Amino acid sequence: MNENVVKKVAPLGFPWQTPDPFLFCVHHDDAYPAGNAQMGPAASLAGRNIGSDFAGKDGWRMYHGDVVPGFPQHPHRGFETVTVVRRGLVDHADSLGAAARYGKGDVQWLTAGKGIVHAEMFPLLERSSANPLELFQIWLNLPSADKLAEPHFSMFWAHTVPKHVALDEAGRATEVTVIAGALGDARPQAPPPKSWASRADTEVAIWTIKMAPGARFTLPAASRGVNRTLYFFRGKGLRIGDRAIPARHAVELRAEAEAHLENGPDEGEILILQGRPIGEPVAQQGPFVMNSLAEVQQAYADYRRTRFGGWPWPSDGPVHGAEDGRFARHADGRVEKAG
Repeated sequence: MNENVVKKVAPLGFPWQTPDPFLFCVHHDDAYPAGNAQMGPAASLAGRNIGSDFAGKDGWRMYHGDVVPGFPQHPHRGFETVTVVRRGLVDHADSLGAAARYGKGDVQWLTAGKGIVHAEMFPLLERSSANPLELFQIWLNLPSADKLAEPHFSMFWAHTVPKHVALDEAGRATEVTVIAGALGDARPQAPPPKSWASRADTEVAIWTIKMAPGARFTLPAASRGVNRTLYFFRGKGLRIGDRAIPARHAVELRAEAEAHLENGPDEGEILILQGRPIGEPVAQQGPFVMNSLAEVQQAYADYRRTRFGGWPWPSDGPVHGAEDGRFARHADGRVEKAG
């Protein structure tokens, strides 16, 4: 039995709290309306705190955007972002001249390393219908040895992200989308080369789990000393062993034990974040995550001096046209298409 597999249960806040090697996770879920000619919302922006709109009025947010929702240019150093776009689209632009449009199940894994400036905008392409957007952005720390690595991003297009499907004794399905960390026969693409997840012994896993009503699924054990957290973000009830988990709660698990999951009466969804801790000091101020305050201060000084390569785009929040084509153009000129 696994009565003691649950170590801690806590309500989900904003952002979601995550243990080492992760820094945090945000779940953006916005019911954007139809778009206008500028790919922004065809709706009044009156009453919103434009430039910092996180209130969720009418079920959506402009965030730091003023015409198109999203996050105009901002710097990062010392960690990675893993952006899992479940619905909608994200337009990426960065200080290296790279660009991408991704979504509908795609994942971007960005190593900020020694420093990058990027924008993440949410173009609303549909002019006659709603533009729902849902994504996770996960911040994964880098060890001190790799904090000043060269910036790099990888695209995991939706059709290349493997899924592991398990049926319980009653034929009820659990589908696991495997972004990092193999599960059963599902082997994901390799993380960026300097990622903590690229090391064989770190057991980093990023999985999203969709369970049919009443489905049962056993989460296999990992190694002792690995941190494993389950985020139950959609559904009406979940049991882990003999423990009832309320909706919208995070559960810290003992990774070295199997976890027997039983979903409630509605379809349920879970995010799993797992990894061996880096175990180094964390000094974070805004967009910079280093090992000491002096290193953070140096990051600010370097950014003021170099702007991490400058900003080669005509606006702070560029979008990539009205056609619904997903692509990535890397800094070296290499171009990828989705599918």
